[in-house]
Amino acid sequence: MKDWINRNYDYFEFLTPEMRNSSLQLQGPCYPVIFPSVNVYWSCQFIARPSNTSLKHWQQMGGVSINEDIVIDKSIHKSINSRSAVLKRYMADIGKAWSVLIVCGGILPLFLSVIWLMLIRHFVAAMPWITVALFNILIISVTMFYYLKAGWIGNDAISPIIGEHDAYTNVYGRELTHLRAIAILMTFIMAVAILTSIAIVRRILMATSVLKVAAKVVREVQALIIFPIIPYAILAVFYMFWISAALHLFSSGRIVQNNCSSNCCTYDLVAKRVNCDRCCGYSIHYTPHIGVAILFHLFGCYWVTQFFIACSSTVIAGSIASYYWARGETSQEIPFLTVFSSMKRLMRYSLGSVALGSLIVSFVESIRFLLESIRRKIKFSDHWPENWIGKAAYQSSQCFLKCIEWTIKSVNRNAYIMIAITGKSFFSASSIATELIMNNILKIGRLNVIGDVILFLGKLCVSLSSALFAFLMLDTHKYRSAHNKISSPLLPVVVCWALGYIVATLFFAVVEMSIETIVLSFCQDSEEHQGLAQYAPPLLIETLGDDQNEVQRLTQGPQ
Repeated sequence: MKDWINRNYDYFEFLTPEMRNSSLQLQGPCYPVIFPSVNVYWSCQFIARPSNTSLKHWQQMGGVSINEDIVIDKSIHKSINSRSAVLKRYMADIGKAWSVLIVCGGILPLFLSVIWLMLIRHFVAAMPWITVALFNILIISVTMFYYLKAGWIGNDAISPIIGEHDAYTNVYGRELTHLRAIAILMTFIMAVAILTSIAIVRRILMATSVLKVAAKVVREVQALIIFPIIPYAILAVFYMFWISAALHLFSSGRIVQNNCSSNCCTYDLVAKRVNCDRCCGYSIHYTPHIGVAILFHLFGCYWVTQFFIACSSTVIAGSIASYYWARGETSQEIPFLTVFSSMKRLMRYSLGSVALGSLIVSFVESIRFLLESIRRKIKFSDHWPENWIGKAAYQSSQCFLKCIEWTIKSVNRNAYIMIAITGKSFFSASSIATELIMNNILKIGRLNVIGDVILFLGKLCVSLSSALFAFLMLDTHKYRSAHNKISSPLLPVVVCWALGYIVATLFFAVVEMSIETIVLSFCQDSEEHQGLAQYAPPLLIETLGDDQNEVQRLTQGPQ
């Protein structure tokens, strides 16, 4: 490189006459810079309009005529925007933004979730209102960031060009199309979210009464606040290994020489001659074994995530059940370090039941994912049904699978609670939980639905905060220049959102499982004692009193 600089970047005068002649025929080893170029994803992307000065010098040297419609410009553009190239750049973005994933996908949601649990202990009446207001502010902010990066607001759209370039140079990248599609999707979600928030305003007071019971449990069993750190740490270590293995899998494959459909030649630096045999380069092809390994890797990630979330839920349910059946008091009947006693029972008696429940959820979700993939392939083929019967059948099957998935998740969650309370196997606990729910459907429905909505909005607040901070970090100079530049903030932001939601799920499960465990324990207690709960704490009886009278009025009718 130093010799090249000392020669003023010129080697042409040192070439032999044969090399000069081959260079003037565009066969190397030296090539003219006739067309201006820009650095597009670390590849030299030519602009299909020649420089008048360079073209004049080339003609004076006796070079061959230059066709302005250069094929290499189109081939490079097609290669850069191929699906495999875009996928590899997205995976490379994850590798470059690893610090963002750790901060916004791990540390920040942990901090925000603990803060939310602390606030629910002391400001239970205000938390539903704060959660709804904060959710609307965050979803509007994230949507605006997508509009900024899509180029619809301001002048800060993502660009595939690396480094400084002419403002009038425009190179298309598929990442921009993806961002604009997500921006449209977020606009729809934002509108639905705001309308939903307005609709549930009248129900927020009911959520306050439900959360009071959970807040009292959290105050009494204080170890529940820090317990989710254990599954959080386990999942953090697992995701580190999983992402590392995923990067290795996506970078694996068989190197295949590209077939040349046109005559081309290139100068071989090793042989020091023009070679017309291997001038089209190489590409990496995924073998069927690697494709199967990638699918298994994705399935394993979802199963392990569901398994640890189920373990966390079962431990929390066991701790809450101990509190309930001791009449809501910190008495001798509650073992010291209740949470660790519940963990011991889980690992000794119920680990297989939890693994089975999480496997069933993962299996159903995988079937739905495969059917959706098949649908997308058929949609772009000639076999897509044109008549309304075929379309209605497809939409009905999708709705049916979604209902099955939701039902299994709901049954599993209640089954984990009954496993913690009764110690029975998965299917027996599911049967008991389903029978209790059917016998007390009005009572459980009124308490759980609005409470679940507020907790779901709380999880979205944590995950949207993670996404917003990820946007802010990725918008710094470090990730917008040189070799650290990311092709698009889309995938790192989505990953941070997903990690934030998973972390929030682990921590919010404390309140969620507190409500559901106490309600199911209350229902079982009432059935065992002819409708009069003997072990319910006073605050729970006060909270459920009005609901129980309402249920009796609805079931017995007017007198």
